[in-house]
Amino acid sequence: MPTVAAKRPSADGAVVPTPALTPISPEQLPSWTFLTNHAHVLVCLSEDPDLRGWEIAGQVGITERATQKIIADLVAEGYLSRERVGRRNSYTVNDRLRLRHPLESTHRVGELLAAVRNATPSDCS
Repeated sequence: MPTVAAKRPSADGAVVPTPALTPISPEQLPSWTFLTNHAHVLVCLSEDPDLRGWEIAGQVGITERATQKIIADLVAEGYLSRERVGRRNSYTVNDRLRLRHPLESTHRVGELLAAVRNATPSDCS
């Protein structure tokens, strides 16, 4: 999944790139992908449940506001649960829920994440 460099403010107010992200300019992003931004956000949070909105936005290549909207959608439908940890949120992906579209509804979120991450789902049967 291509990523763009997210930027974060440093203590002195300067903006610095986040080192964990691979810098890719927006021009290098494909014009379309097989997965939706909702799926991309789920993949990000399944790999690091403590990511902040701006970090997810940078990895997916969308705005922070779009990321907030997607997270709200996923929480409302039960695909994510949110836990407040201090001033931050930590998320848990419910990998046992079925995918939403009728064409994929025989599969679970964990199967999708396993395929994308090349990992084994916790229990998708």
